[in-house]
Amino acid sequence: MSYPENIALVDCNNFYVSCERLFRPDLLNKPVAVLSNNDGCIVSRSQEVKDLGVKMAVPVYQIKHLVKQHNIQLFSSNYPLYADLSARVMHSLNAFSPSVDIYSIDEAFIDLDRYSGNPTALGLDIKSSLSRWVGIPVGIGIGPTKTLAKLANYAAKKWPKTGGVVDVGDLQRRKKIMQITPVSEVWGIGRQINKKLNKLGIKTVWELQSQSVAAIKKHFNLTLAQTVQELQGNPIISFNEKSKPKQQIICSRSFKDKINNQQELAQTISVFCLKAAEKLRAQGGVAQQVSIFIRTSPFDKKRFYSEKATYKLKSGTQDSRDILKIAKKLLSSIYLPAYEYQQAGVILSDIKPRNDEVCKQEDMFNLVSQDSGKSLQLMKTIDDINTRFNNRISFASTGSKMLQQSIPINKSKLYTTSWEEIALVK
Repeated sequence: MSYPENIALVDCNNFYVSCERLFRPDLLNKPVAVLSNNDGCIVSRSQEVKDLGVKMAVPVYQIKHLVKQHNIQLFSSNYPLYADLSARVMHSLNAFSPSVDIYSIDEAFIDLDRYSGNPTALGLDIKSSLSRWVGIPVGIGIGPTKTLAKLANYAAKKWPKTGGVVDVGDLQRRKKIMQITPVSEVWGIGRQINKKLNKLGIKTVWELQSQSVAAIKKHFNLTLAQTVQELQGNPIISFNEKSKPKQQIICSRSFKDKINNQQELAQTISVFCLKAAEKLRAQGGVAQQVSIFIRTSPFDKKRFYSEKATYKLKSGTQDSRDILKIAKKLLSSIYLPAYEYQQAGVILSDIKPRNDEVCKQEDMFNLVSQDSGKSLQLMKTIDDINTRFNNRISFASTGSKMLQQSIPINKSKLYTTSWEEIALVK
């Protein structure tokens, strides 16, 4: 596939908060934030919350005084609602381009090559249309590479006078934006690399893009060298490439209430096993290594305990029963009584595509199912039923545990995916 000469990044503004406000217009211009799983941290903020100095991922308990003082409206995550509205945004983008490269739940790159008019005018049309069709506000950055489109999107959100759309195709405009933008705002520049660049006197995007690619590769790494190439207008990051299967699947949670009972901890880990195995089968892989970890609170210094155990299989498996058996044995090997555990998780790794060569080998300790044909059919049947009937089939080892470990404090309704919770107009 040829690389497009003009790319637009469409990025939803404060996406989770925008989804909540879509069905609660009374929250417009008021401070709103959405919380992570188990209501632990801030994962989405309205501009009003950002203006109060609240950072991303800050634990809620650290800003209790601000929540009370400014009446910040907090919502538990409502992923079915966010996923549905994201699908509507992505589907709508097809009206403007036949090639949409979805990057995340709230971002997508689109190919503008088939459009012969002014790119900024098209960006404004897209922004206006998404507001009317879906109700979600977006910012749009346009450039010849993905990294430049990201930079343009930053400028579109940073300076409201742009109307929420910035095109850096013009070299003079691109240079001006680069000269006033900190290098920390470049896509992929983390805190440590930013510090190192600053020590070398590289503080703006312009100063970074002016560096020799070879020198950056020598003193940093290939990834940063590719970033410099992209900033110089040379496309390196692929467009619309098929995503690669994950090499590792992790399912873990921090518990709202600490666990001091091995059976209860085993049930919780069993839930994680089933979820991880389901993801593994969805990508058509088999895992040859299973790990579990358990830990107490790091703030409980007198009684802190953290341990991990791993089992390497002779053959790959995607059977939930195999993973449950292994996880149970691993837990028995590292569990210590008299501790209060706050976090646990399951890691499936050494993942390979499912094929006969991997599956036909027998496990030394007979921990994997021997009849792969029946195993595959059984797992497929369970997945099909759970997909259709919302996880109605589970295993006895999970007891009454579910993946969600706490009751959401303020979860909005499933306005777009449930007839019982559809929005009413009075």
